[in-house]
Amino acid sequence: MKTYTFRVVVEPDEDRWFAYCPVLEGKGGATWGYTKEEALKNIREVVEMTIESMIEHGESIPEEPEAEVKVSSEPLVAVTV
Repeated sequence: MKTYTFRVVVEPDEDRWFAYCPVLEGKGGATWGYTKEEALKNIREVVEMTIESMIEHGESIPEEPEAEVKVSSEPLVAVTV
């Protein structure tokens, strides 16, 4: 098993929140929620499903530059598959 960590962006959008994973957006890595917390929960599920699908189809998984210690003011999503 391997754990992938992806940066996600969560932005307000009228009456809801838009969340996306920049490196997976072209594969459908985007979603929304009525609250920031709901958008984060939803993007975690979307990223997990996207990665699982990519693995099933033999596609390479894009990786963010690795660092031993990650400090980020942006939300991160970790997926273990």
